[in-house]
Amino acid sequence: MTTLLNVNNLKVWNNHTGQAIIHNSSFDLKQGSCLAIVGESGSGKSVTCRALMKLNKVPLRQSGEILFNGHNVNTLAEKKMRRLRGKHLYMILQNGMGAFDPSCVIGRYVKGILTQHFRWSIKEMEESMMKAMESVMLKNPAHIMTQYPHQLSGGMLQRMMIALAIVIEPDIILADEPTTALDTISQFEVVEQLMALREKMGCSMIVISHDLAIVKKLADNVLVMRNGEIVERGQTQAVFSDPEHAYTRYLVSTRLALSDHFKKIMEGDAIVAEG
Repeated sequence: MTTLLNVNNLKVWNNHTGQAIIHNSSFDLKQGSCLAIVGESGSGKSVTCRALMKLNKVPLRQSGEILFNGHNVNTLAEKKMRRLRGKHLYMILQNGMGAFDPSCVIGRYVKGILTQHFRWSIKEMEESMMKAMESVMLKNPAHIMTQYPHQLSGGMLQRMMIALAIVIEPDIILADEPTTALDTISQFEVVEQLMALREKMGCSMIVISHDLAIVKKLADNVLVMRNGEIVERGQTQAVFSDPEHAYTRYLVSTRLALSDHFKKIMEGDAIVAEG
């Protein structure tokens, strides 16, 4: 299996204080696979994710190699990074509201994104988006395209981001806590859509999550982070069934217990009961 992304000695630090946030992390992502990064809040999961896209804000700085398609992302100028973002490296944010421009309707924002990457007519853009929106179970897509972000629920905004990914067909999707802000039923729907997206497109994914039930459902391999360091890695099932590091054992024992209700939802029990 071809390595699509190779990260070597990634370090992120606060340039004002000198405090290291990510300590020389190294990992890779295989073509068509899903890698999860797990850990408690403050472990460095989201900072790592944003570092791959060079989206961490000042005063954070980063060094090391992020090799994608033969290029070291860390050394690319911002103009070239903008070409990579979206079309090749696509991020699904934790808070869907933050992904869209609150000052314009959804359709106008989406068309602006697609114009950056494709030479399509307005009709082609609209037809592609409508089809993608229907595939992620968004009803009345024409009406949704006339709405402002604040008029849609968190689950709808997450599915809009997934629909846009279907149209763009990126090489790598980075999903940063994609279900945290959602109710349980919406979590189920978004996870199902992410699974379908991966199956349909064959794209690679990096999923950031503290919910181990979701990770077990989505990921082939997992990295466990604590205080900015990777403390354990391996195949998801192996790490969760027989963790070696004490911190991983703690995470598995506490997080899987907290995720028990979601597990029942994923197995369909709660949906049947509520139906």
